[in-house]
Amino acid sequence: MASTTDLMAGILLLLLMASAPATAQKAPLTPSPSPSPAPAPAPHLVNLTHLLSVAGPFSTFLRYLQQTDVISTFQNQVNNTDQGITIFAPTDAAFSSLKKPSLANLTRDQLRSLLLSHALPQYYSLAEFRNLSQRNPVTTFAGGQYTLNFSDASGLVRVDSGWANPRISSSVISTDPVAVYEVKNVLLPVAIFGAAPPPAPAPAPAPDLTKPSDLAPSAGEAGGSSSPRSANSPDGSSSCRVDAGTVGYFLLALVGEMMLRL
Repeated sequence: MASTTDLMAGILLLLLMASAPATAQKAPLTPSPSPSPAPAPAPHLVNLTHLLSVAGPFSTFLRYLQQTDVISTFQNQVNNTDQGITIFAPTDAAFSSLKKPSLANLTRDQLRSLLLSHALPQYYSLAEFRNLSQRNPVTTFAGGQYTLNFSDASGLVRVDSGWANPRISSSVISTDPVAVYEVKNVLLPVAIFGAAPPPAPAPAPAPDLTKPSDLAPSAGEAGGSSSPRSANSPDGSSSCRVDAGTVGYFLLALVGEMMLRL
């Protein structure tokens, strides 16, 4: 009985001794690493083709941009640069009203340069045009020969290409990095079309029909009066004095003859 008890005690002691080193060698707990921060979302890129197709009457402008592949140049500026872009988009009516000069005779390169001259390779809000106007002329996407001049009068911004000087009629979008502004004229560049013709002279004012004409007959003449005005006196007073003198002369002669008969 005692040997069995001693045997059990020995086994328990061996178990305790075997488990002690394992407990002592157990690695300490370490805090789990914190998760890395999520990457910042990529900025929303404006699709210029979609914007111009739905934001206003710019179908003609967009068609020319696509035909010359200028739309790809503009879109690349939006997607891959930090400067952004500012586009002046003529309306469909601006193109339809353009008679002379016509765009029909332009080469592909000339048409491409004309379209490139409708944009600046940097984003500008409306408020920034006041400072931009002090840097005139401003080079466009088309290069050094293709410039625009700006003026800002109490927030009314005008864009001058040499042939046209339209005001910015509305802001289609103005959120960095894209600004698109509507204009009512095509910005024809001097580098392609030469100097603009001088403005036509103002028409002569219409005659004021409410004032009597110098050639109109007088009231007496209109009524058929038989006594014409004297050439020396417009109002006929000299003629009246001559008639009165003649009558007086005959009266005196008559009185004198009567006195001689008495």
